[in-house]
Amino acid sequence: MKIVLLAVGKTSTDYLIKGIEGFIKRINHYVPMELSIIPDLKSTKGLTEETQKVREGQAMIAALQSGDVVVLLDERGKEYTSREFASQIDRKMVQGIKRLVFVIGGPYGFSQEMYDRANEKISLSRMTFTHEMVRLFFVEQIYRAMTILRGEPYHHD
Repeated sequence: MKIVLLAVGKTSTDYLIKGIEGFIKRINHYVPMELSIIPDLKSTKGLTEETQKVREGQAMIAALQSGDVVVLLDERGKEYTSREFASQIDRKMVQGIKRLVFVIGGPYGFSQEMYDRANEKISLSRMTFTHEMVRLFFVEQIYRAMTILRGEPYHHD
């Protein structure tokens, strides 16, 4: 199984870039993972929030493959402990899924088309974080899940 983190807009903060790259490198020792970026929309000043969500959603849909299992990182999604999340990843690995795609939306969230395409929604927290920070937090949780599944001493209960 390959894990893809699909996100809108590039990460521009140096320490976050280094952290994200570091965790993705570690994760690739366990399972292939990549960060795929949908470019920010240009000239959004005259666009409504809904129009921006629709356009970003179209770009996200175009980046997906037909057999992808799509999980939106959404504030209204299901919350998991790290161990529960690791179990969810393990179940998906056993199912023989080719690509598991986690999606971080743009500043206004997801279009209805993305909600319709998604297989599930998860939430990292009920708190709000910047989209750049969510990338770091999420790849750390993927790494943590891999170490939990391998019984390695990274995670402590």
